[in-house]
Amino acid sequence: MKRAAWGVVALALALTGCDDSGDGRVPAAEYGEVLFNDSRLSESGFNSFSCATCHATTPTAPAGRMDSGYTLYDSAFRESWWGGFETRLLDAVNFCYVNFMRGVTPLPKDSPQSRALYEYLVSISPSPSAPARPFTVVKDIVEVTRGDVTRGQQVYVEACQSCHGEPHTGAGRLTELASILPEVTNDYDTLFPGVPKSLVVIEKVRHGQFFGVGGNMPLYSLESLSDEDLGALLAFLAL
Repeated sequence: MKRAAWGVVALALALTGCDDSGDGRVPAAEYGEVLFNDSRLSESGFNSFSCATCHATTPTAPAGRMDSGYTLYDSAFRESWWGGFETRLLDAVNFCYVNFMRGVTPLPKDSPQSRALYEYLVSISPSPSAPARPFTVVKDIVEVTRGDVTRGQQVYVEACQSCHGEPHTGAGRLTELASILPEVTNDYDTLFPGVPKSLVVIEKVRHGQFFGVGGNMPLYSLESLSDEDLGALLAFLAL
């Protein structure tokens, strides 16, 4: 019954267009897994993100990985997403697709991509009544207590390095548009006069691209990154 969260059309499509009928067509869930892992899901030539950039698909997040988004295992039948702000699965997907993957327009509910992504998420969602997950956005940007530098280095590796690359060089970064840390802060006194560099970084981490400061970053909720780990990260970055 909860499949209706994706929209009636997704169900009405049955298995037309991408079923495993022996004629070379790909099953919908299999096609959805390919789309999930491919940045070309977005038509933008400036997009480097795939769904897999920010989301795992295992029951628990893999060791050594601190994603901004929850694992999407058991996500298809939740009552809501994005901390209760989205009550349709397709709308939750499109929030990411438009805001972070630079999709020009939301994926329509009757597109092969929407249907395939839905079937893939269903295939990794064994529970018909998985609970919604909390997503606490930090409203006010304030300083946090600095933590252990060694822990901060681990946080950087697990939360930042996949996009920003190695500290100081950016080696291995996801895209050349990703800033090099902490060197990007060298210009902050000019770009953000009178604002401590650390607060700019906290703003980027906590609010992502919103408010026009964080480039194309996704935001990190308190559940994804604690203030303690953020403080350790700042200590590692010497901010």
